Parts: sequence; structure tokens; C-alpha cells
Amino acid sequence: MSPRAVLIGAPGSGKSTVGRLLAERLGVAFRDTDADVEAVAGKPVGDIFVEDGEERFRELEAEAVRLALAEHDGVLSLGGGAILAEATRKLLAGHPVVYLEVGLSQAVSRVGLGSARPLLVLNPRSQLKKLMDARRPVYQELAAITVSTDDRAPGEVADEIVKGIGG
Repeated sequence: MSPRAVLIGAPGSGKSTVGRLLAERLGVAFRDTDADVEAVAGKPVGDIFVEDGEERFRELEAEAVRLALAEHDGVLSLGGGAILAEATRKLLAGHPVVYLEVGLSQAVSRVGLGSARPLLVLNPRSQLKKLMDARRPVYQELAAITVSTDDRAPGEVADEIVKGIGG
């Protein structure tokens, strides 16, 4: 079993929104590993970071990704930092990975500067830029397909992915 598409990208790239639309177009289920982590931990991602630390969150995230890649045959959305784990990067080999590329200004407008996202607490715009710059090469390396989401409707992005993966 393998997902039809695995969406990766920075916070604000549209993974959840586009993922749901893509799943609908393909007639499959949508799954988000952040939601899986929250279900296992019994609390929101932000609380895991605050109460248990980023390291614990990353452990839970890596396991959630491993299980989802093995069990899910629909559209899978990974948290923005899931690709930081070497084990996760190895597991993604051979899967239809779609990098949703987004520019800083679009990501900021989508995430919001008052965001409750744990890695964007202090100076969100600067932190988001640093995250995006550091992760971009990894996203690009892992992707079978790259789709820009800047100034595009989520449905248009989903349609492009369907064409790209031969849906």
C-alpha cells in the first residue's frame, strides 16, 4: 500500500487545504500526520512543543509518518518539518512526493503573524524565512513534482497535481 500523493512544504504552503481537495478529486481519503500526532498525544501540536519539547514531537511525528506511509493509500500531508528526520527522508523514497512551493509573503499571509505555530513564536516572519530557506533544498530533493501555490486557488493547485501524478 502506498499513498497516491505525499504533500510536503513549508507552513502556509497549502498542504492541508490542497490535500483535502486533491483527495476529493482522486476519490481517496485525506490524512494529515500532524492530526495523527495530536491523536496519539491527546493534545495539540503546540502543547506538545511546550510541554514535551520539540524532540518528543519529532519522535511522534516520525512514527506517524512511518505508519501513514505503510497504511494509507490516499493523499497524505506531512508536517512542514517532517522531512528533517533522515529516517523519514529514506521512507519517502519511491513515493509520489509533491512539494508545494510557496513564497515568504504568501506563507506569512496564510499562516498569520499572530500564529500559534510553535516554531514561529518570536519574530514569525524572520523565523518562517529561516525555516523555509533551510528546508527548501530538502523539499526540492525529495519531490517528484514541485507545484507553486503562490497567487493560485487551491483547486487549481490540486488540478495540476492530478495531472502531474497521472490521476
